[in-house]
Amino acid sequence: MKLRNRLLMSIGALFATTSFLAGSCYAQGNYPNKAVTLVVPFSAGGPTDAVARLIAVPMGKELGQTVIVENTVGAGGTIAATRVARANPDGYTIFINHMGMATAPALYKKLPYDPLKDFEYIGQVVDVPMVLLGRKNFPPNNLKELEAYIKANKEKVTIANAGPGSVSQLCGLLFMSREEVELTSVPYKGTGPALTDLLGGQVDLLCDQTTQTVSYIKSNMVKTYGVTTAKRLSALPNVPTLQEQGLKGFEVKAWHGLYTPKGTPPAVLAKLNKALQTALNNPEVKSRLAESNIEVVPMSKVTPASLKEQLESEVNKWGPIIRKAGAYAD
Repeated sequence: MKLRNRLLMSIGALFATTSFLAGSCYAQGNYPNKAVTLVVPFSAGGPTDAVARLIAVPMGKELGQTVIVENTVGAGGTIAATRVARANPDGYTIFINHMGMATAPALYKKLPYDPLKDFEYIGQVVDVPMVLLGRKNFPPNNLKELEAYIKANKEKVTIANAGPGSVSQLCGLLFMSREEVELTSVPYKGTGPALTDLLGGQVDLLCDQTTQTVSYIKSNMVKTYGVTTAKRLSALPNVPTLQEQGLKGFEVKAWHGLYTPKGTPPAVLAKLNKALQTALNNPEVKSRLAESNIEVVPMSKVTPASLKEQLESEVNKWGPIIRKAGAYAD
């Protein structure tokens, strides 16, 4: 009797395991069979949110299901990242984030996730260039004059940013690091109010994304000291790069990537990657992004391997700069 019971238990366990594996394969094979949630770590209306909403519709068409954009804000994007890291790795929760994904480990002393270990990679998405700006009545007219002015007046010069972990803060930190100078940083709750105060002459400098600065530059409402890309921008062909003016290797872009929780099946990742590539190849998406001066990355970068390499490189790049500046977030 005991032998019979053990055999029945073994057969039952085997059947349960086989059923689970079959069900798992079936679920992956039919993925997706419901809506997919795309988590955005910032508020609606911002650059990252705009990109997410642009790609959500064509991704959904490729997947055959709706892609719902969900804004989960707070703590520089770490609340959203934590939510996704702890989500079921079934492909129904995906995550878009900018370069803050790489800087969080250095900015936050008690980060509840590891960007390099707790996520799978879908691919890079877009790059948003930055520009170093000055108030209209700021004395320096170009980078060389700015460098000389800073050396003579470094205690008085202010540089605005959108708060801890923002791309504008990181750009400013890199500039100060390269110039070997410490300016007075003025944090704001977003680049909108920071730019408003720059336009009003309340602060001297701001490193901001082209999505909201090109019109002010073309209207000569600010002084422009250089773009932070390796090459000049088509939208600002007469504005030199900081690199060509002597700051070799100075490159800052608000690059974006798409992620899923660790353990997401390869077959599901492949479908998500295909959907992302389809979205970024969509003519309307390309046109809308170009209107906002946002660059779609080459398709060779819209891969899991490329995003992983980019994230690792940026973690190594920004960690020492942030720690040296003591720019920690609460």
